[in-house]
Amino acid sequence: MRHRHLAAQTEQEWCLTLLTNAVVTWTTEYYGLAIGQMRAEGRAVDDELLAHISPAHTEDVNFFGTITVEVDTELAKLGPAGHRPLRPRRGDRP
Repeated sequence: MRHRHLAAQTEQEWCLTLLTNAVVTWTTEYYGLAIGQMRAEGRAVDDELLAHISPAHTEDVNFFGTITVEVDTELAKLGPAGHRPLRPRRGDRP
């Protein structure tokens, strides 16, 4: 916590909760897209294995700094369905 007063601490906690929820929602959505694409390509994705993954990955999230986003640039990356393109598999990269 960076704040001394309870009200400011509470506000910071709510912001961190919102950010965590956004990360989990984003990751869940893109896990579904990736799994759907893998299955459409004929790759076997075992439901038993999927039961053991979690969308709560935050290693790449900056929780305590300033995040600058160029909104127009990011919106331009969205496809017709409103999603960013999935990353290609390592073997498929140029």
